[in-house]
Amino acid sequence: MSTVAGWDAIIVGAGHNGLVCAATLARAGRRVLVLEAGDAVGGCAVTREFAPGFRVSAGAQLLHQMPAELVEELRLATHGLEFAATALPTTALAAGGEPLAIGDPGALARRSAADARAWPLYDARLKRFARLLYGLLAAPAPRLGTGAWSDTFALGRLGLRLRLLGRRDMREFLRIVGMNAYDLVSDEFESDALRGALSLDAVLGTNFGPRAPGTVLTLLYRLAAESAAGPRALAQPKGGMGALTAALARAATAAGAVIRTMAPVTRISVSEDRAAGVVLGSGEEIAARSVISNADAKTTFLTLLGAEYLDTGFVRRVDHFRSRGVTAKLHLALDRLPAFGVGAPAALGGRLLIAPSADYVERAWNHSKYGEWSASPAFEITVPTVNDPALAPAGRHVLSATVQYAPYAPQRGWEAERQPFLAALLGVLEAHAPGLQSSLLATQLLTPADLEREFRVHGGHWHHGDLAFDQFYMVRPVPGAAQHATPVAGLYLCGASCHPGGGVMGIAGRNAARRVLAEVSR
Repeated sequence: MSTVAGWDAIIVGAGHNGLVCAATLARAGRRVLVLEAGDAVGGCAVTREFAPGFRVSAGAQLLHQMPAELVEELRLATHGLEFAATALPTTALAAGGEPLAIGDPGALARRSAADARAWPLYDARLKRFARLLYGLLAAPAPRLGTGAWSDTFALGRLGLRLRLLGRRDMREFLRIVGMNAYDLVSDEFESDALRGALSLDAVLGTNFGPRAPGTVLTLLYRLAAESAAGPRALAQPKGGMGALTAALARAATAAGAVIRTMAPVTRISVSEDRAAGVVLGSGEEIAARSVISNADAKTTFLTLLGAEYLDTGFVRRVDHFRSRGVTAKLHLALDRLPAFGVGAPAALGGRLLIAPSADYVERAWNHSKYGEWSASPAFEITVPTVNDPALAPAGRHVLSATVQYAPYAPQRGWEAERQPFLAALLGVLEAHAPGLQSSLLATQLLTPADLEREFRVHGGHWHHGDLAFDQFYMVRPVPGAAQHATPVAGLYLCGASCHPGGGVMGIAGRNAARRVLAEVSR
């Protein structure tokens, strides 16, 4: 084994949070080394070729949660980030029927005059609540039971934000935040298409159906980050999501960070009860004052660190952290544009949802509870080549879809279930875009098990773990590791399994860097 001279910080994993953390630390003058097991940076936010000449955002497919202030702070535009399209519209598809442009007053009025009147009030109210929630996401979560002024101040600020909503909004926020999305949208709207679209937004990427308690929280979480993204909410980076993480990598290296790919970390080394560096698969040992893991909590604590350095209660809490994914990703190479019947090219280049009703989404989820895939799944579809033709050969197109729901471990295993599931997915798409199957040139289906293997995320969960009240804010991922620091001195978390959670947001990485800087400067 060889030992390499130390660094101020080693970051395990070059996903977007790891890169934001690296850039923030390096800009503060720290010597930072980022170690990535794969051959490219980006984690789930990466652009890959899945068929000759066809490139696609392999995991995350749209940028809608990264705060505008973070994009400006890291000067990502000067590091090559461009957008093929911003403020993308969302359209709910209906097999054989008229699609519904979400938020379009005229389209809503054709479905329901009552919904057209209710939508502006609903949208404005939830956006107010989302801005309140973003204030919680943007800063490290406070700890309970401490005498620290910072924790007391954070809790007081939370109470003040609630009070500033005003009496009516405060009571409404407290009434709905623990509700299920099904009841909320059913109370507010008549149209099945609108109810279905909003229900899907509440559960996308999660292991919940819209009737699950707390799914209004997941809906507000999505809206909170979107509210901070400003005009770039629901945007498509030019070149795919990999262009975003490439810009983050350039920002980090411009600030002085060093990034190494094909450098898998197999162990976090501990000396005198403190994280002291890492050991690579090659046997190389690298020392550092701090180790910051962008890996999920289970991988960090139970695989890279090892349970022997943690107390039994903490290990049990980590083991019980719910992190089994039920979201699949489908990529199609097409010889022509799919005929979804949405009219304007802008709509075809936006988000297309297959979620005809809230009941449809709930029934789709029911199958996954029993280790089955849904024969009628819900989809979030994009056709990125409408806005960025360079992702495919001339005249050809790419379709990329997030699919709810696919179990992590189906009863017969994915070797037996992959082709039937793919056939079912193509059948649903064919019903909404006649002729699609005849235009197929290539397909790629990534199940949760594939996502676990390809992106090294335990359980294949997009957000590293369910976002629920018992896994949120000051208890995410578990008590004892909820403020980016861990029970082992010098070891920190910066990935999606810590506060505030998943999505291509970058806040977890920035907050982790600030925690490291604050502790090291003491």
